[in-house]
Amino acid sequence: MKSISIRPIGVIHSCFTEKFGIPRQSGMVKSATAFLELLPPFNREEMVRELDSFSHIWVHFLFHQAVEEGWKPTVRPPWLGGKKRVGVFATRSPHRPNHMGISAVKLIDIKREKKTYVLSLAGIDFLDQTQVLDIKPYIPYSDCVGTATEGYARYVERDRPEIEVVFSKEATLFCITYEQKTGRKIRLLTEEVLMQDPRPASQKEGRSEFGMMLWDINIRWQVKGRQFEVLECWKVQ
Repeated sequence: MKSISIRPIGVIHSCFTEKFGIPRQSGMVKSATAFLELLPPFNREEMVRELDSFSHIWVHFLFHQAVEEGWKPTVRPPWLGGKKRVGVFATRSPHRPNHMGISAVKLIDIKREKKTYVLSLAGIDFLDQTQVLDIKPYIPYSDCVGTATEGYARYVERDRPEIEVVFSKEATLFCITYEQKTGRKIRLLTEEVLMQDPRPASQKEGRSEFGMMLWDINIRWQVKGRQFEVLECWKVQ
């Protein structure tokens, strides 16, 4: 069969500047935000006309950091604790034949900026600099299937172990100052990310201190049972 080429229509500017900490699905961290910058020749007003009448959109994108790693016919999904292999088409792994992903995210607004259009998004699960392949409106009556089943990926809020997130005095003061300067709700974002327990299954035993990047902030925390304590935060130059 003849191969085809796909041209990115936009690029993501995300609060997640590294893969560690990105939620496993969109909508799980509601304070996670990003900007989708449309690229020429797709940055035309008529191409986004009436899109702002929808509250949510589907974003089709490329797992750009997984391309060079290739794809695998089977993977170990985090839903199964990383202990069981299933077919790649039964997962949302980035290591798939065409490295394509799809996420339903909240559309906050669309603005004209520097001769292009920028979509403000929330509830995202995108890595910074992700290449966007397409955008479609989310339509509840057809996209939300009430009788759908979730297989091994069954998620019930009450089944998730409750995590308590606390901040040291130093981390608290840093968050207050950073939010005053930037308007970015770094504390809320950190809390929501940690409450999802971003640790891979392989790192949940024998290690107590972790770190991640959110925007331009390095965040260090330690694990004590079901309590995650944010020890310190600092801005990376």
